[in-house]
Amino acid sequence: MHRLTRVLDVELAPAVPHLSLVDASRVEAPDANGLSVLVKYMMPRIPDFSQTVKRQALVRPEGMAGAVVGGFYSLVSSGYPTRAFADPLEALAWLGRPENEARALMNELNDLVMQLMGQSPLLGELHRVLRYRLVEANLADIARELGMSERTLQRRLREAGTSFQSELNTVQVRTAQALLLESDAKLTSVAVEVGCASLQHFSSLFRKMTGESPSAWRARHRKTS
Repeated sequence: MHRLTRVLDVELAPAVPHLSLVDASRVEAPDANGLSVLVKYMMPRIPDFSQTVKRQALVRPEGMAGAVVGGFYSLVSSGYPTRAFADPLEALAWLGRPENEARALMNELNDLVMQLMGQSPLLGELHRVLRYRLVEANLADIARELGMSERTLQRRLREAGTSFQSELNTVQVRTAQALLLESDAKLTSVAVEVGCASLQHFSSLFRKMTGESPSAWRARHRKTS
């Protein structure tokens, strides 16, 4: 977070009024200490930001993480219009960008993020779609959402050395980890939230991918956080 705040100085460097898009949609488990660092960074710089930022749109994740991220503006009162969105295209529309330009920009940004993460754009987009459709997720619907046939999606995943089921399980466990950290929800509720048919199925999947039971993983990470 300290490194991120230094990057945010880019908003001040041009000293030219501009529109700002902050994409925090990939945040999975907000950290209270990290939020505190960000608030402390912003507070003394608000007058400077008010001179360069005309309007700022924040793209937040879904769920509890989104509520925390979206609540940032309630902690910092800016001198320019701000608004949080779940959809990046809606955020860019609010900033006055036409849809074709907004889609091209988001595609470019997503590709850059995936490259930096060492992940293919296909897997990044697949994970994004799966994250909000874990309950009753199926190949046909997800392929349609990605704009391709089931056969094409399966082929491209094979070429990437993976499968639809493997990536689905990965997103299920990552989402479960975020829920285990940010809430006191019972394991049964977490299992349902990530699309597992039973607690036994969820526990087996979680242990297979992490080497720990969900309860042991939660206890260990909360103890060290």
